[in-house]
Amino acid sequence: MKTLVTICRGLVGGLFIFSGLIKLNDPLGVSYKLQEYFSPDVLNMPSFEPYALIIAILMVVLEVVLGVFLLIGYKRKFTVWSLFVLIVFFTFLTFYAWYFDKVKDCGCFGDFLKLKPFESFIKDLVLLVLIVILLFGIKHIKPVFSKFTTTIIALVGFLGSLWFGYHVIMHLPTWDFRAYKIGANIQEGMSVPEDADKPIVEYSWKFNVGGEEKIVVTNGSYPSIEGDFVSVDTKVVQEGYQPPIYDFSIESEGEDLTQQYLEEENLIVVVSYSLEKIEPKGAMKLKALSQEATKNGYKVIGLTASGEDAKKRIKEAYNIDFEFYLCDEKALKTVVRSNPGVLELDAGTVKQKVHWNGIEDLELPKVERKPEIIKDDGILYLIDGASFKEEDLESLELEEGDLEEAHVLKDRSVLDSINAANNTNYSGFVEIKLKSKDVNSTN
Repeated sequence: MKTLVTICRGLVGGLFIFSGLIKLNDPLGVSYKLQEYFSPDVLNMPSFEPYALIIAILMVVLEVVLGVFLLIGYKRKFTVWSLFVLIVFFTFLTFYAWYFDKVKDCGCFGDFLKLKPFESFIKDLVLLVLIVILLFGIKHIKPVFSKFTTTIIALVGFLGSLWFGYHVIMHLPTWDFRAYKIGANIQEGMSVPEDADKPIVEYSWKFNVGGEEKIVVTNGSYPSIEGDFVSVDTKVVQEGYQPPIYDFSIESEGEDLTQQYLEEENLIVVVSYSLEKIEPKGAMKLKALSQEATKNGYKVIGLTASGEDAKKRIKEAYNIDFEFYLCDEKALKTVVRSNPGVLELDAGTVKQKVHWNGIEDLELPKVERKPEIIKDDGILYLIDGASFKEEDLESLELEEGDLEEAHVLKDRSVLDSINAANNTNYSGFVEIKLKSKDVNSTN
């Protein structure tokens, strides 16, 4: 029994320390996972969502500390019973995620190792058995060192875990296992190999044949059967290949700019998954960052999931002069664990990534910027209050006698206002009044 307890003690203690440190490396990621568990679609405990980060830190610190306590033999009854309560809790979560198919990844090992819910549940069951063995053989768990040394190691383990968790929250994870780590190329992370596994989907077709219900299962093809079609249900039998990055995009209103900016060189991207929750101290640094980056030849853009009102409010409040584009909130939380956070991209490759606390550490040497090709929308014609592009004039079939007066607009500020309001780049503006002919804008 003593030998079995020693083996279980080493396995449980080592695994709890390893798992805890992996999660402690990214407590924000753990808090996002807890928010997913607390959501109405899973455990329906939304009141806990605001406290997800605090719960995450306490949980992973406890995980590491209990692992250390077990290995050194500190307060064995408290340690083993605490481990038992913790593993029962984890086992419930992984069982719930697997059985009800609510959460696709339990987050047991963060982004370091992705486990399916069923795999996580089996892992927790094994740990539960090992900890039960420790409960029955608790008398064989003896301190490894003297009482004073054991206490010091326990204290250092506790304080060290707290410090490490605080450090990565105020900076960035020490080890980045995500698809947006420095050196990774976002375009490559979004690509799907030609020989990638395709999803296998089962189709269950329901027909009414002679007054009786009949179900025919196929792989997608419409079955040859005499009867009236009623409905069809689909079931994914086997998941296909999913690229590491599948929800990243850069969009403006009605326009996808992802490819354009992922081919851009020397691009500074300011990421704020929620402008409503942006850290004020970080937002105050963005103006100076933008000015320095632009002066040194970089293009600066922002990415957020917030709406136009929030964009306008933040830009005015902090005098920000770059444009914010839209991206999925979950994707932005994955890109960088900071709000705001900053990346340098070069043709889609992540060159630098910093927390808002480290914006001053960004290296922005002068670079040669390629001249931008500015779109020219030509001349804007305003005919009796209706606007027309130059190429639309022929459709009006105007004759010389229809013209009463025409004015070429010389005030550039008015033209700039028109371009800003309509996201256009007209180079000139002509106002025309007709004698009696009604026209309708085709623009």
